[in-house]
Order: sequence, then C-alpha cells, then structure tokens
Amino acid sequence: MFAPTRARTERRDVSRRRFLGYLVAAPTLVVAAEVGRQQLFAPPGASAAAIPSPPQVADAYDLLDAVRDSSRPTSALIRVEVNRDGTVSFQLPRSDNGQGIITSTAMIIAEEMDLDPDQVTVTLADSRPELVFNQLTGGSSTTFSTYTPIRVAAAIAKGRLLDAAAALLQQDVGTLTSRAGLITGAGGSAIPFGELTEAAAVDATRSVEVVLKPREEFTVIGTDRRNAQARDIVTGRKQFIADMKIPDALPTVICRGPNLNCAPVSVANADEVRSMPGVTDVVECATGVAVRAHTYGQAVDGANALRVRWDAGTVEGENDESVLQKVRAAELPLAVPSVPGETVEGDFTFYFRSSSALETNTAIADVRDGRCEIWTSLKLPITVQHDIAEQLGLPVNAVTIHIVPGGGSFGRRLFGDAAKEAAEISQKLGKPVKLIWSRADDSRQGRVHPMATSRIRAVVAGESVVSFEQRHTGVSCDFGHGFGDAVTAAAAKAPLGQVSVAEALWELTQATPYDFGAQTRVLNEVDMRFNTGSMRNVYSPDVCTARDLIVDRIAEKMGKDSYEFRREFLRNDAMRAVLDKVAEEGDWGRSMPDGTAQGIGFHVEYKGFAACLVEIDCRPQTVDRKVRQARTGPRVTKAVFAVDGGLVINPLGFKAQIMGGINDAIAMTLTSSLHLVDGHFLEASWDNYFYTRQWNTPLDLQVHLVDNGRPEPGGAGEFGVAPTCGAIANAYARATGRVPDHFPILHNEPLPFEPYPTVPPIPPSPTNGLDFVR
Repeated sequence: MFAPTRARTERRDVSRRRFLGYLVAAPTLVVAAEVGRQQLFAPPGASAAAIPSPPQVADAYDLLDAVRDSSRPTSALIRVEVNRDGTVSFQLPRSDNGQGIITSTAMIIAEEMDLDPDQVTVTLADSRPELVFNQLTGGSSTTFSTYTPIRVAAAIAKGRLLDAAAALLQQDVGTLTSRAGLITGAGGSAIPFGELTEAAAVDATRSVEVVLKPREEFTVIGTDRRNAQARDIVTGRKQFIADMKIPDALPTVICRGPNLNCAPVSVANADEVRSMPGVTDVVECATGVAVRAHTYGQAVDGANALRVRWDAGTVEGENDESVLQKVRAAELPLAVPSVPGETVEGDFTFYFRSSSALETNTAIADVRDGRCEIWTSLKLPITVQHDIAEQLGLPVNAVTIHIVPGGGSFGRRLFGDAAKEAAEISQKLGKPVKLIWSRADDSRQGRVHPMATSRIRAVVAGESVVSFEQRHTGVSCDFGHGFGDAVTAAAAKAPLGQVSVAEALWELTQATPYDFGAQTRVLNEVDMRFNTGSMRNVYSPDVCTARDLIVDRIAEKMGKDSYEFRREFLRNDAMRAVLDKVAEEGDWGRSMPDGTAQGIGFHVEYKGFAACLVEIDCRPQTVDRKVRQARTGPRVTKAVFAVDGGLVINPLGFKAQIMGGINDAIAMTLTSSLHLVDGHFLEASWDNYFYTRQWNTPLDLQVHLVDNGRPEPGGAGEFGVAPTCGAIANAYARATGRVPDHFPILHNEPLPFEPYPTVPPIPPSPTNGLDFVR
C-alpha cells in the first residue's frame, strides 16, 4: 500500500525483546497479538537459621501461569481497533464487576499508543466460544494474562499509524511524534489518528514484530486514575442488569423451597396467582415456581402467595455440627517425621460463609424462534453458553450471551445460575423475562464458601522448624465450571473430575512462604450436596488464618517476636521488604492498653507478596457496645497493609481492591457466617448476615505498594483478604489470651434475630411423587 522512508530506529532496539503480532485484514486498522511466558518471582534468599524447604509447585508455576498459558493459542483473536473518529476500541473478553479492569485496560492501551485513557473505549465482549480458555475472569488473572497481548496489539497499531503518516507527509518516520491521537511531523504538520486508520489498514492478515515501550517511558501506567464507572455508580446512573430495558422482558422472581435445593412437587393455586394484579405468568422450573409480572413488587407478591409442595432438598435434617462431623471424619492423618523436637499443633474450623455479591443474581433471557439471547454478568460465559445450549436443545451458535458489568462478584459470577434459570423460564413461556434473585435467595439458596477444617502440626528443634504439615479438609467446592471452556467443565463434572480440578487448584495456589524444613500441604474434600464456590479464593483465607496462628505459636515457643521470627524464616528478600514495610508503617511493638493488641499476617500468591498489621480492641466497653440491630464485638481499629504485586497499572484501583479485601477479611474472621439448621440456612440478608459495617471498619486504614521493579503485573483482587484474616486472628489471640479455634469467631454466639419461619417439607412416600430427591 505504501512504504515508509525508513524504519523507526527508536522502535528497533535489538537489545529488547521482540513480540509477534498481527495486522488483521479489515477496512480500518485492526491489530491482534501473541504472547509468551516470563517468570516473575524473585530468587530465594533464605536466612542461615532456617532449614530450606523443598520447592513448592506454586513457586515455579502457579494459577496465573496456567491461565495465561491456556489463553495463548487464542490471543490473536483479541483485537484493538482504531476508529475513523480517532478513538480506539477494544472488546475485553473478561467480566468487570467493580474491580476496575475496564479502567486499567484502557490505561494499558493508552500508554502504548500515547493516548489519553479517555480516548480509549473498552467494552465487555459477548461470549465467544472460539476463545476457548481466553474468556475466564478469575484467580486475579485478568491483568496478568492480558497485559502483554494488549500492549503488543496497541504498539503494532501505533507503529502502523506512524508508517501511514510518514507516507502521507512524505517525511522520515523517525521525525514523527505521537500524542493524544495526533501525529505531528516536521514544520508542525499534523494528522489525527482518524484520518489514518483506512490508510493503515491491510487487505490480508500478516504477522509483524514489535518492541514495546520501556517502563521508564511510562506516563499513564502507574498513575492514579478513578474507576471509569465510579461517578455513575455513586450518582445512580450506572445501569445494572435489573435497570436494562429489553423489550417485553418483564420482572420475574422464583418462589423457592424452604430447604437447600428444594424442587417443587405441585402448585395448589397457580391460577389464583395468575389472576393477581400485574401477574402475567406462573410456571414451574427446576429450582422453584417462577412468577412474571409487570413490576418487581407484583412478581414478589405473586411468589409469596403461592402454595407449593416441595421435596426434601439435598441436606434435609442437617446442621452445622452434623456436616462438621462428616468433614472431620474425612481428615487425613498428620505424619510427624521421626526427628527430635517439640510439636506445635492447631485445629481450626471455618463455617459456611455467603458468596452473595452486592448485586444479586440477575439475568435477562429471550428464548424464541429457535434462538436464545441472554444479558447477564458472567466470569465464565463460554461454559454457561454451552450449558444453556444443551439445556434448551439448541446449537451453541444459537445462544448469545451479552456480558454486562456487574455489581460485585468475588467468585459468585463464575456460575450461571440465574442465566440458566432465566433461559428455562423464557423457553417455557415463549416470552422474555428479567429474572431477579432476592437477597434471601442468594443467601439461602446461592453459592457459599465451603465449611472446612485446617489442622497443622509443626516440629521445633532448637532455633529451627524442622517440619510443617497442614491438612485442609472441607465440603467440596464446586469447580463444575472448569477453566472457562466446555471441555474442562465437562471433565470437572465427570466422576473424580471434581477431585482432580480441586487438587490442581490447590497445588497452583497454595505455598508456604517460610523455610520450615520438610513441608506437606494436603487437601481432602467431601460432601457435594451444597452450592459452593470460590469466594475470595476458596482456600487461601482459611489456610492463611490457620498458618499465621501457628506461626505465632512457634515464635512464642522459641521466645521470639512475631515479626522478627517471620522475617528470619521468610524465603527471600522481596518477601521481607513487604513485611518490613508494615512493621515500620504500623509501628509494630508499640505499647498498647490491656485488651488491645497488634497482629501480623503474611501471604504469598498470584506472583505477589502481602503482609498486614492490624490493631484490635477486645475491651468490654468495645465488645459490648450497643448499635441498633447490629452485631458489634471486637473492633479492628487499625489496618496497615503492604503488598508487592509486581507492576501496578492503576495504584488507586489496586488500593481500592485491597481495602475491599480488608473489609471482607474482618467479616470472615469476626462476624459473618451462615448457620445451617435442619436443612436450610438461617441468614437472609444484611440485617442478619453480619458483613463488616461502618462501626467495624478501621478508622486508620493504610495500603502501601512496595515496588521491586518487576516488569509485569501480578494479581490484585485476592491480596487483601488472606493476610488480614491471619493478622486479625493473631491480634485477637494476643488481646484476649485465647487462641481462636473457629471462624468467624462470633459464629456460635446467640443470633440477635428471629429464625426464619419455614414450612417443613413433605416426607417422601410412594404416593406423593417425592421419592426422587435432587
């Protein structure tokens, strides 16, 4: 099409790595990228006193590596497009549920193309089965896995625009500069991107190489930028799924049974409810009885008026203690090595916790004329698309799923529960529906963090820890969604497939950051009758809490300070830098009144290291303070967090994620859990599920980013939770003199609310059709 006068010398630095990308045949400029793997972890630097531990799987290859490697084959299908108006568009094949990846992705593109982030439009891509593994939002992997391919595509686009401008201006490409979507040449001549996008396009796809902008030239990445949706969220302008106006999609709710996973047997008054004001339809579905009406309130009224006979559900008669007995029966034995020394042991219980996000499960479905169209927030849309196609008896290409930004997730939107229900109901009615779960639906019938136990035994000899064993046992976590594609989802649902996926995720996420000699970490899961999910990383918060409590007990046995002990036994200097930061900023070791204390927690995961120091007030005047309709108890008064998360794209957004994680950790450690009673969960909403309230949020909350100059991002979304849980548990133990053995600590205290009134399920009999229990 044209030839530049010469190659751009500043983009041909042979000392830097070249990346392969593609110019895609299109009327305007479209580019795509490939990506390779790099190792990011810092080298070990163990202290002389510690007995080096053998390498752990997650040290060399963790979940982030697995996600990025699985996405490589289809990275060329992710494209950056330069528009005729000079803006740049990118469809992100991920799900933004408030974590800010729309904002950070725009910043990455803007950096490489010398644009302002406001000139980049990032939207969420519909479900694209051809991406296979490359549409998974989970494991804090989005930025890590998309950072390089997006930069490569953006760099190719900028280079192509510069070449086009050089040809049109008949100037040396090396004399051109690009800023804010305008390419300027000698003498002040300038051409906007929009006038070059057709000239820069190609009529045949071909591969090209590119060298990326060096970090020292960054002007956008690493600067604070507000979430692109923040103003709309706080002013009420943001459109959530329930706000969307899809023609004829009327509000729909499901009347659900009293016990977990009840299925309807018969409906006594369906015609009566159909005649209620505003109600248009009543229909049975797999999980209950759906009511469609002109308003949400009318649909709720109709659902409340239904008289339904239910089967017994999946956990009839079960309660916390009966399920805990099954978990304990599955615990694998500890095997202390035959070496001299003293043992330090702990046995900890973690109760069910709700995975309900701020925006409850919602989905719009229109199934008519052999096609299905869905609007919802999903982190694994490809898996759900295949499931819905199979459920409806349609080919996969007849199902379209539009991904809408959601209001929170933390693992909840890995599952397409609402989308599948909405599709079933719409198909039966032949009408569009807007299915909205109530908060009680999400708490009682939705996804939960599994109940688990964690047992630890360490052997201490002199100044060394010679062995450290952890046995984590729990209710099975549902990984039936696989890794984002239909094949692994089917494999996960096959016999023993669940076990294989769980073990793989355990090994790819769990690593002990200390040199504790011989180490073993073993997972065992039982009981698949519950609706579970990977809330805030299914294993790390519980594993870290148990580990940090035992680390403090080991330090105590050795007569060492908790901070100094950790510093001595951490496995490298990068970890120590993070620990040192919280100790310094948090004034570790300062004098505190009786009944208050400091605690430290440390965690390594997602290519990063995180430490937390908290201060807690367990004095009677604090624990017993009265707040109307509230659970008070101990209060975390200060939280200081330090994290080395690799290259941080948007520090403001990164810190916001950590702050959210800290509040989650306060809830998970102190107050928020579900109580299982006679086959159903009691908690229904925020009034009796005690998430962190304003009066339990630290007045002094600090987040410090430690930059060790690593070239790429790590994970961000999960960092705030695990080390904060460990720090709070240790602070509580120091303040009260009692090492907690169950979490949340207030789980077994009397509940300040009336139990949920339930209708007992009808006992099975040969005549009432209840012999089959789901």
